[in-house]
Amino acid sequence: MMRSSPWRGPGAGFERARIQVFGWPTARPHFRTIARLFSLACVLCLLSCGPRRQDRLVIGSKNFTEQAILGELVAQHLETRTKIFIERRFYLAGSYICHQAILAGRIDLYPEYTGTALTAILKENPRSTAADVYERVKQEYARRFGLVVAPSLGFENTFAIVVRGEDARRLHLHTVSQAAPYAPQWRAGFGYEFMERPDGFKGLTKTYGLRFAATPRTMDLGLLYRALSQKQVDLVAGNSTDGLIAALDLAVLEDDRRYFPPYEAVPIVRRQTLALHPEVQHALAELTGKISAAEMRRMNYAVDGQRRDAKEVAREFLRSKGL
Repeated sequence: MMRSSPWRGPGAGFERARIQVFGWPTARPHFRTIARLFSLACVLCLLSCGPRRQDRLVIGSKNFTEQAILGELVAQHLETRTKIFIERRFYLAGSYICHQAILAGRIDLYPEYTGTALTAILKENPRSTAADVYERVKQEYARRFGLVVAPSLGFENTFAIVVRGEDARRLHLHTVSQAAPYAPQWRAGFGYEFMERPDGFKGLTKTYGLRFAATPRTMDLGLLYRALSQKQVDLVAGNSTDGLIAALDLAVLEDDRRYFPPYEAVPIVRRQTLALHPEVQHALAELTGKISAAEMRRMNYAVDGQRRDAKEVAREFLRSKGL
């Protein structure tokens, strides 16, 4: 009967590496493990050589094109206006992940939308006007979380119910209500977050009496328009500032029952960050009202449609505004 090797098991590679490193006899070196240990040591060294947490700002964003562009706009502007080292931590999934990250101090700032903050984070019912939503979010974020809601960047990005342009023209569809009778023959596609949010799928179907041919497909936001264009689905919930809507000959249906609340784009910042770096507040104030919906749509198309780099697009926009 053969005896099992004493070097088998999840710690075997580490044991071989330890014997080799410390000069103990009998074991052959496990070069892959040694390489991993060396890489880890290099990473730790680089981290220890980087700027201290209080000497840097971490800018976050959600996981879609517009958020990456907004994150770059803010990051580049702060790099120009302050002497603080800026670290980017983009594509952090959805609103919940970004919110938890800023509460935990893992990021200092990220772009949010007021309607999302009101319904998805504060769990409150939608309000009628953009001013009402902004003031409520600003007040409650300060009271509950110690977070500062900066003024709007200048545009609103609401959810958009989108169908193929050819279908809208053929069926003479202009509103979601007009599309509802056709929904039982259609397949729908929605993002993961939209399926779970209080201002998402459940409320939309209830408000408009929507019933689909099958359970909606849940997919990444970046795949929705392609799936719609390729007739894998017939209706999706996108964003009103997405550049691919016009490029792919898609049609936005009017939210005629005003289901969706206003969604103004605003920077969310930790109060401690502004106390430590008051120059950040002055820099953010220079971005207030600077981006229109049309400009945001063009930037989104530059990245999604023309395959340009988000950094380059953001840099070009800031130059055009004299920033």
